[in-house]
Amino acid sequence: MVVRVRIVGEMIRPYTEKDLSELLDVWYRASLIAHSYLSEEFFEAERHQIAEHWLAIAETIVYEIDGRVVGFLALIGTEVGAVFVDPDYQGRGIGRALMDHARASRPFLELNVFGANTIGRRFYDAYGFELVDRHLNEATGQPELRLSLGRDRPPEGPPALHR
Repeated sequence: MVVRVRIVGEMIRPYTEKDLSELLDVWYRASLIAHSYLSEEFFEAERHQIAEHWLAIAETIVYEIDGRVVGFLALIGTEVGAVFVDPDYQGRGIGRALMDHARASRPFLELNVFGANTIGRRFYDAYGFELVDRHLNEATGQPELRLSLGRDRPPEGPPALHR
């Protein structure tokens, strides 16, 4: 079911291919701040993976203000693979609105977040996610936290997209 939320020039809607450039820009700008400890080579590889692989298999929604994509959230099943908000729009409730939208269709959500991503960790803590596990990310060697939200934990699902 597609639910569109519109508030004075703002809406949450399904991702379309025409959003790719703006979505990748939001992801990159937010990643440079939240993931400053990662290399430019990692960002380039991720950009390619997002465009060529993950968006094709994820259920992705975008937050649009006056026709411009300023945030997005990608789901595969119950896995939150990505939630990013343009740095110029952070702190305005956009991330929460995207997560609320995902939560409305899923009784359980899970994700990985880099341990060093203090911005993401604060957001997920405030939203109510709980620590399930700690491990190292294979691609970066960085510590990651496995978080979940909701009481009934389903069987193991696909790997996380982007942290």
